Amino acid sequence: MTTHTAATISPRSSAGRIAYATLTAALLTAVVAEAIKHGTGYWQIAAFGIAPDLTLFLGAGAGLAKGQLDPRAVGAYNLMHRLWAPLLILAAAASGLIGLGFLIGALAWTFHIALDRALGYGLRTPDGFQRP
Repeated sequence: MTTHTAATISPRSSAGRIAYATLTAALLTAVVAEAIKHGTGYWQIAAFGIAPDLTLFLGAGAGLAKGQLDPRAVGAYNLMHRLWAPLLILAAAASGLIGLGFLIGALAWTFHIALDRALGYGLRTPDGFQRP
């Protein structure tokens, strides 16, 4: 097991961060455009945009290093910060299997993940630190 004394945001490649920043801008544009176009989805933007970080409340606690998430919350945090879940919802909504609100919500969730990656944040190790 690796011992960490302080959590740091691991260096990500500039090209990767720029790609995520570009995706973030495109997703923000799409979220706003869809919400305006359909006149709906505002609560979905808030709920799906914020929900992934609610898992941080599960990981708060005493005795943790700076930036460390409690290991009991790592699974939920990583689940909420992977792209496959919002992309599946996005595909289902785009194909008409589920409602339009889910399309806007999935775009907001994907935006959240892309923004995190653009800022250098990623998934967590089993002991709660940022993955290298």
